[in-house]
Parts: sequence; C-alpha cells; structure tokens
Amino acid sequence: MKKPSSRIREEIARLQDQLKQAETREAERIGRIALKAGLGDIEIDEAELQAAFEEIAKRFRGGKAAAIGKKDGGDGRAASGLSTAQSPGAGAGGPGAA
Repeated sequence: MKKPSSRIREEIARLQDQLKQAETREAERIGRIALKAGLGDIEIDEAELQAAFEEIAKRFRGGKAAAIGKKDGGDGRAASGLSTAQSPGAGAGGPGAA
C-alpha cells in the first residue's frame, strides 16, 4: 500500500530535523577539537580554513592518515601534531553543509 503524501511530508520533516541535529553535534565536536588545538585565537579567512579542512578530510577518507600525534600523559587522547599552516578549525562545513 502506498503512503499518502501527507505522511511522506511528515517523514521528510522528521528526517530533516534528525539531519539538523546530527550536523549540529558534528559541528560542535569539530569546534571543541579546534578550540583544544588552539585554533580559536588564529585569524584565518573562512575559505582558506575550509580548504584546509577539505585537505584533512581527503587524507583521512583516502586511508592515507598517518599517525601524526603522540599519546598525552595517560588520558588516552592523541596530542594534535597539526601545524597552523594546515589550519583546521571549528565548523568550516557548518550545519548547512550536507
């Protein structure tokens, strides 16, 4: 049996809400990491920052991610070995970039 259009619209609205929430969580996660890495104090053009993020994403998606960090003093988190030239930062893709 086919779904009525009103039910499909409700489903789409629900999925759009889920997508928005997921994107917000992802943006907050990236933002927290960027702030911990000290990128909140760096002045950089958004386009340049987004390009740097795209390079990082390409590196990790391609499976060529080298271990660039070392373990911190026992808390289990890797220390960031990224230079400021790579300039990753908070929310370059933002919640609207899907």
